[in-house]
Amino acid sequence: MTEAVPIEIPNRALFKASEVCELLKLQPYVLRTWEAEFPDLGVAKAAGSPRVYRREHVEQVLRIRHLLLVDGLTLAGARRKLEAESAPVEVEELVVVDTISPQIRERVTTVKHGLRSLLELLNTPPVGPANGEFHLESLGTEGASAPAAPAKGPTKRKRR
Repeated sequence: MTEAVPIEIPNRALFKASEVCELLKLQPYVLRTWEAEFPDLGVAKAAGSPRVYRREHVEQVLRIRHLLLVDGLTLAGARRKLEAESAPVEVEELVVVDTISPQIRERVTTVKHGLRSLLELLNTPPVGPANGEFHLESLGTEGASAPAAPAKGPTKRKRR
């Protein structure tokens, strides 16, 4: 196995692919292969422009390199290991609930009920005709009539 050599990453926000390869002593085809295996690597600035890497991407490439060359993992094994490392840690709900005061717990419950009521309101179908037209009768103004629109027939355009 290869011994890990510490690599100092320059304090910059973005790196070109060639700079990443030079810094980490990788061939460009290796970096492209890793991009295919780890889709989170690299960011295209604009359509058709070369990919650039943020500092955290360079650190991730360095971590992948270490997992493959030093720890002897395969690409699939490295991917699984990185996914396991970045998985969110579950917090037990009971611990959080016990630290909340009764007044805050009651307020959160009230807000939850209000949000559920809004959700039910949004999920109920609208009252009235399906096409969105409302007539005066449906608005509670029975007996009131709207002025009749003048009847218009087809108009002919003059040719110029």
